[in-house]
Amino acid sequence: MSDKKKIINLGILAHVDAGKTTVTENLLYFCGKTRSPGSVDSGNTVTDSSEIEKKRGISVFSSGADIQYGDFTVNIIDTPGHVDFAGEAERSIMSLDAALIVVSAVEGLQSHTENIMQTIIHNKLPCVFFVNKIDRAGSSFKRVVNELSEAFGKRFVCLNVPVGEESKGCSVAPNEDFRTEASEVLAEYNDSIMEKYLSDEEISDIELQSVLSNECAKGEVYPVVCGSAMYGIGIGELLDAVVKNLPDSTKIGTDKLSGVIYKIEHDKTFGVLSHVRMFGGSLNARDTVVLKSPKDDAPSNDGEEREERSEKIAQIRKKVGGKFFDTGTVEKGDIAVLCGLSKAKVGDYIGEITAERRLDLVNPFLQVSVIPEDETKLTALASALAELSREEPYINYRWEKSEREVVISITGKIQLEIIANLLLERYGLKVTFTPPSVIYKETPGMRAEGFEAYTMPKPCWAVVQLLLEPTKRGSGVSFDMGNVPNNQLFYRYQSHIKQSFFTSIEQGIYGWEVTDFKCTLIGGEHHTIHTHPLDFFVATPVAFLRGLTNSRSRLLEPYLKVRIGAPEEYMGKITGDIVMMRGEFDTPVIKNGKTTIEAFLPVADSMDYPTRLASLTGGKGMIHSAFGFYRECPDGFMKTCKRRGVDPLDRAKWILHCRGAITEGI
Repeated sequence: MSDKKKIINLGILAHVDAGKTTVTENLLYFCGKTRSPGSVDSGNTVTDSSEIEKKRGISVFSSGADIQYGDFTVNIIDTPGHVDFAGEAERSIMSLDAALIVVSAVEGLQSHTENIMQTIIHNKLPCVFFVNKIDRAGSSFKRVVNELSEAFGKRFVCLNVPVGEESKGCSVAPNEDFRTEASEVLAEYNDSIMEKYLSDEEISDIELQSVLSNECAKGEVYPVVCGSAMYGIGIGELLDAVVKNLPDSTKIGTDKLSGVIYKIEHDKTFGVLSHVRMFGGSLNARDTVVLKSPKDDAPSNDGEEREERSEKIAQIRKKVGGKFFDTGTVEKGDIAVLCGLSKAKVGDYIGEITAERRLDLVNPFLQVSVIPEDETKLTALASALAELSREEPYINYRWEKSEREVVISITGKIQLEIIANLLLERYGLKVTFTPPSVIYKETPGMRAEGFEAYTMPKPCWAVVQLLLEPTKRGSGVSFDMGNVPNNQLFYRYQSHIKQSFFTSIEQGIYGWEVTDFKCTLIGGEHHTIHTHPLDFFVATPVAFLRGLTNSRSRLLEPYLKVRIGAPEEYMGKITGDIVMMRGEFDTPVIKNGKTTIEAFLPVADSMDYPTRLASLTGGKGMIHSAFGFYRECPDGFMKTCKRRGVDPLDRAKWILHCRGAITEGI
């Protein structure tokens, strides 16, 4: 690889309607990639290339493009802004070295942007902000920067400002107060700047820019640029900020072969398309690669070693919008599309597995049954959704064989429209959906143990003892191997217990996924003659569910974080509605005759609230929502989910099922 080659893998992220795709179009135009910027309304943008996106006028899928600016190739990944398609944005973050966050100067900081920023900050991902739409009435660059600082701390440095009166300015100029503002922010992150700042010693712009670039690359400080993408204002300043402050992807990663597959597509001509980001090494067409996941360390459910997923790369291509360009190779720091990897899954690695990022943008809290118009095509529907679930794993497709029912998880109703369109256009399947129902979860109510001794009928021998301990809400699930000695319980069998445990938590006592607890293996036993590895896949679910029963499992329900805006005269009715929905709200903010209310609402009671709000306010009320958290349901409330397959607590039937004596779809 040439030393002159520099790459930035840049994801463009934003709340819906912040102007993210328009920014992408103007970046392409500014760098000579297109003859004119595309328009979302006209349906001729480079990155919104699918028919569904053109019809709806919103981004549904992440899409790539690349530009040349100075010595840099900037690989742009334009991601959907609507929360229903946050899975696309989340998977793209797996591949990024930097992000461009677009915020509207009119609407300001919105709920989905807040969620994105929490992920950015947690993973220390370098990013640049673009405050868009400074030409619009009601815009305020200063207000937006203040909102960002209040929400995420003093880490924002403005590189330019609107010229003239805000809300009317259609030009930008360098920030005359850059030296003062940058010194104040960077002093908290750099000792040299702090010393000079406190002693009133002059700090040069060159020194400030150097420190800003270093701290931005660390994910600590964020440069902010303003402009109007619609009119191409501020685009040059934005590109300068990107190449001066964001890291060169070719200098990040490892010297060994390493790449992550962050997106899967299916194409009629090329088959499975695996989008890969290379952290080290290089790949060429016709190379044979081994696909592996962090989850592959555990053995398969039959106790045998997993089959190695080894495949040959047929072609390596770049995808810009809906068009492919054959490259034949992809090197460290770059992204590309690999053709021919039929077994690839999102999150798979090629070569060395690097540290994974924590991603929290998507929490599907609704589920629906999918019903084909032609009942004879139910199997075809199941096959189609299985393929779509490889592209969007969060739909969590379940084919209930015993009930002949197909169930998927969703985050919103717009997602259903897109899924229906995809099934019709790609597979010729016309479907309807049942009304959405809430996905609840379970959690241990107290510290408790679960035990199972599977020693009859021979040959078998598996003894499992687990300790369940509740943890704080939102912490997820962890498994501790404990200190059971190898001569009492072979370590390989302990690995089988761990794998079976993570399968078992998919259905608790009431049929819901179990979360927010720690499980420790505190006891167990094998037999050198009678034990078969499969025995621990029989015993573990029984021990786990007994422990969950002993812990007095509690039901959890999802809450939304919402921001409601409406004329001041409706404030009383809105707060009354929130209370009626079992919600909670902060003190309303009233300004210029409008009230803004931030609240948390239980999903079960608020699914139709956007419609009610519009009716209540004569269409003048606005609501923005995002997933908030799961919280314990009120005492006495109960909602069960039909169990899939045999219940391990029906021990006799469970053992017969595991031994193949009876069959029932799981």
